[in-house]
Amino acid sequence: MSQPSTIGELRSSGHTSQSVKDEMRGNLIRMIRRGEELFPGVVGYEDTVIPRVENAILSGQDIIFLGERGQAKTRIARSLVNLLDETIPVIAGCEINDDPLAPICASCRQKVQEMGDETPVEWLSRDRRYGEKLATPDITIADLIGEVDPIRVAEGRYLSDELTIHYGMVPRTHRGIFALNELPDLAERIQVGLLNIMEERDVQIRGYKVRLPLDVFVVASANPEDYTNRGRIVTPLKDRFGSEIRTHYPVELDHEIQIIDQEGYAHDLPGMNMLVPRFMKEVVAEITHQARKSPEINQRSGVSVRVSVSNYENVLSNALKRAVRLDESSAAPRISDLDAIVSSTAGKIELESAGDVSEERVVRKLMQKAVVVTFNRYFSVSDLADSIGRFNTGAVVEVSELMPSADYTQQALEWDDMRRAVQRLGVGEHPAAVASAVEFVLEGLHLSRKLNKDRADKRALYRR
Repeated sequence: MSQPSTIGELRSSGHTSQSVKDEMRGNLIRMIRRGEELFPGVVGYEDTVIPRVENAILSGQDIIFLGERGQAKTRIARSLVNLLDETIPVIAGCEINDDPLAPICASCRQKVQEMGDETPVEWLSRDRRYGEKLATPDITIADLIGEVDPIRVAEGRYLSDELTIHYGMVPRTHRGIFALNELPDLAERIQVGLLNIMEERDVQIRGYKVRLPLDVFVVASANPEDYTNRGRIVTPLKDRFGSEIRTHYPVELDHEIQIIDQEGYAHDLPGMNMLVPRFMKEVVAEITHQARKSPEINQRSGVSVRVSVSNYENVLSNALKRAVRLDESSAAPRISDLDAIVSSTAGKIELESAGDVSEERVVRKLMQKAVVVTFNRYFSVSDLADSIGRFNTGAVVEVSELMPSADYTQQALEWDDMRRAVQRLGVGEHPAAVASAVEFVLEGLHLSRKLNKDRADKRALYRR
């Protein structure tokens, strides 16, 4: 059945208007009943953030998310579009998506008065009902709310005529969702203008007051430190947001790994088999978790999950590069590949104090801590007493970023407890994965102060 194309057909169809908040509430209730996922791809918020978002929507409250960078604030805001109807009717050609049964702009009211039930209607999809803006100090009232259009004035209209207005982003999101990222960066006078839209439902442009009862669901985000600083946000505007929801970084390591798997770039190369042992994912995720606890890193700026994703991609890239150079058909990341994460981590952390401490040194300390923590999850030193004894009698094992995978099996797997350790890591018998496991065990023993490690170029020797 075709959709109504005029206001008369729309009325005959029995269509009734509802506010965007009622629309979102109704669709949320239906999704809850069906057991549908509200925020696909958002991990670790099932028992914390998502229930609060649901409460805010059911209560019809605008939302502000408080959290450090990389906590899925923008992803959640964009996912709210799924709570809108697939399509809604609007007056054809309207700049602000006017409701055919209740127009608010002067142009549409005039059109309806002239054409009546023959006024044409269009159907607007949900993805076109979302507007987003990153707040910066140079944003103007014209950007968010609107400005007098000089061309329309030149056509003979008065400045006070509402038809001279060129609408900004907020009016153009009428009957939809408007998201404003980093709210405290908005100048105070612009915040006041936004408050008028949210609370008073009027607009003041060039000294002229225009009554514009917009129907907008507003979502904002902010860093907690900026949001609580006095003078960074107008108090009445802060009060206007019905729900203040605190986001957080993944608490569980498994959640961080799930995000890595979900967001990391897939290294697909024809004829190449990429093997990623579980313990290497744990090491990469643990580096980020250790960074979030490090006193050397500014925790107020946060350590984003993008650190984990970028590090994971660089480690896989280094492994892939090695396999290509050695003409191997399989690639698996090794501990020696962790050097590749220095560049992907350093630019995403802020040191607590500037001085003699370099970002690279801090990152390497995080890597070592992450490896030893992960090693201790799988082993105790006593599990490898036989291998330690062999080193005590003069055994030496060489590893290298560019060493063929098969060389590892020849060096170390002839030892019973090393072979059992590799089996415990669950990597199977593929040479690339076995090489990764052997390096992990050796580095774990070194960081547990049971082996010495001599570095030379891209090679390392483990010995007593």
